[in-house]
Parts: sequence; C-alpha cells; structure tokens
Amino acid sequence: MPTSMPGLQIYQFPCRSDNFGVLIHDAATGLTASIDAPEAAAIHKALSDTGWKLTHIFTTHHHADHTDGNLELKSQTGCVIVGPGGESAKIPGIDSAVVGGDTLSLGSWQAKVFDTPGHTLGHISLWFEAAKVAFVGDTLFSLGCGRIIEGDPQMMWKSLSTLAALPADTAFYCGHEYTEANARFALTIEPDNPALQARAAEVTALRAAGKPTLPSTIGAELAANPFLRPGSPEIRKRLGMEGKPDWQVFGEIRERKNKS
Repeated sequence: MPTSMPGLQIYQFPCRSDNFGVLIHDAATGLTASIDAPEAAAIHKALSDTGWKLTHIFTTHHHADHTDGNLELKSQTGCVIVGPGGESAKIPGIDSAVVGGDTLSLGSWQAKVFDTPGHTLGHISLWFEAAKVAFVGDTLFSLGCGRIIEGDPQMMWKSLSTLAALPADTAFYCGHEYTEANARFALTIEPDNPALQARAAEVTALRAAGKPTLPSTIGAELAANPFLRPGSPEIRKRLGMEGKPDWQVFGEIRERKNKS
C-alpha cells in the first residue's frame, strides 16, 4: 500500500533485476508522477494496484534503466516528462527541462531541484521539503553511493554533501536495492561503527523477510554510510589518509568499492 505523507502518497515497488520504481500522488488534485521510468509494465501494474492515473514522469538521469519506459508510458497515458536540462537530449520523450535551483510542482506539492552530478553529468535530485522526502536517483544509496561514471570524485562528493545537508529526518528514495551488498562493503571500511553494525543487521533481517531496505533517512546515512563519513577518524586511520581533504578520502572509498 502507498505510504501516506500529509496529502502526498508514495508507492515504491521493485522492477527489472534490482531497480525500484516509485509513484508519488497528490491526493488533492489526482496528479501522479513516476520517479524515473525503469520499466513500463511494472509501472502499469503499480498504477493498477493504486488506482492512480499517470500524469508525469520526473527523470533523474538519462541511463536506460531509468528511462526505458518513457516513450511507451507517454504514448499510452499522455504523461508529461520532465528531466534534467544538463542531459535533456538523452532523455526519451522529454517535454520540459529543469536544473538546480528550479522548482518542480506536482499539484500543491513543490520540489526543489538540485544538480547532483557525478554518476552522470546532468543528474538531478528532487526535495519535497513539506513532505520531508527526497528522490535521489543513483547519487545516494543506503550505505552506498552511485558509481562515478561521467564525473569525478570531487564532483560526486559535492553532490553527496548537498544531499547530506538536508534535514536529518528527510526520507530518501533511490533507484536500486543495493543495501545488503553495500553493508558488506561498508563494514570493511568502518567495522567498529555501532550505527553501521545495527543497520547491517537490520538490512539482513529485512532482505531475509523479502522486504525492501528503503527508504532510508539522511540522518541514518550520516551515522552509518561510509561514503558520507570521510571525516571519520576511524576511516581515515584505516585508509592511511589522515590530513587529506574529505573528497579524496571519499574517492578512495569509492575506488575500493569499485574493486570489491
């Protein structure tokens, strides 16, 4: 069933091999947006399950596992596709482009758009402040972060820092169910962190029960996610990077994850 915010409803569902789809619904106006469109069939099923009518797709970045459903859904529903201006030419069916600092609306709900490049150069994230929720695509994962494909570590660290500065009680939804694997890696970086140990145990239990590990909160990630914790003395000592800037420590963690 959808998660109820004050007037904003959110429905998360698995699709493809490890993606999440998310629908958001403004109860006052009946408008419904899909956050990305990984797979048209799964989104149609989610719409059927909720009884909602798709009116928008809000795209975070151009990768196919986030846009494959765009054209089919648009042809079948007439939905409006909004995506990042920095890579609008790569977004199938895009109608409107937004960039960091813009405001994006769904009925009475407004989202602030953040530029969060690194995974891709034009990646955006959306923060619905009044609902205390953010949609971050493949920039931030629970206990992890997106692979740096088009950007560089300094760019990605700046993007993560933008998200980390959101209120601690902000719930965030991301594009993939990677948390269990992320937890295993995170424990190699900061094994004595009690918040990480507790989250890892929680994640194991959730996945064993067939339940999602998301959404998480910014506060929980600040306490347990090593990619947001390059200032940790334990991490710096373990990596032999005392005195280095945060972005370089972050970059070393990301490189180790790439090889894990």
